[in-house]
Amino acid sequence: MSETTEQTYRVVLVDDHAIFRSGLRADLAADLQIVGEAGSVEQAIEVIERERPDVVLLDVHLPGGRGGGGAEVLASCAHLFSQTKFLALSVSDSAQDVVLVIRSGARGYVTKSVSGQEISDAVRRVAGGDAVFSPRLAGFVLDAFGSSVASGQIDEQLDLLTDRELQVMRLIARGYSYKEVAKELFISIKTVESHVSNVLRKLQLSNRHELTRWAVERKIL
Repeated sequence: MSETTEQTYRVVLVDDHAIFRSGLRADLAADLQIVGEAGSVEQAIEVIERERPDVVLLDVHLPGGRGGGGAEVLASCAHLFSQTKFLALSVSDSAQDVVLVIRSGARGYVTKSVSGQEISDAVRRVAGGDAVFSPRLAGFVLDAFGSSVASGQIDEQLDLLTDRELQVMRLIARGYSYKEVAKELFISIKTVESHVSNVLRKLQLSNRHELTRWAVERKIL
């Protein structure tokens, strides 16, 4: 490749509004190659797994899956973080949405009010390893991570779980169904249910959605 050749990045667009995806596709710079689109949690996971893009432009609120939206997509694709970067793109600028997706693994968060050129620049920067935020959103992240759970507390909580419970917890937090966990670990679905019940009790959580958030916040997926 010559020094004057512009770097091309492979991008997947994830948004439940086809009209928005169409407009964004037209607005993105020529060096951003759109290799896939998705409008739901399930579609997003499928196309991301298939294409392994450089960057995913990910809406925060998506239909489908187990109701976790963009955070659920991130949890399910956590094993791809070394090669695929995620940039959240949403109409929402609430602190809760911003902090949740960043803790889930997104490398940046921009609102849909920015221009196509600004989004293109953000994609390039995220692909290059930078963290990118729309104005004032970075403060939410700094505030949240300034009060992150202490490593000592995480260790104490993990010590409550057996090795098998830890394996089950990680798979459930990544979005696996009980049937998929049973197949992955060569155990029965009933045994999976028993392990999940024990994990929720020991960690004082109510459901698998809380379990996913608990695991994401502690970066143990």
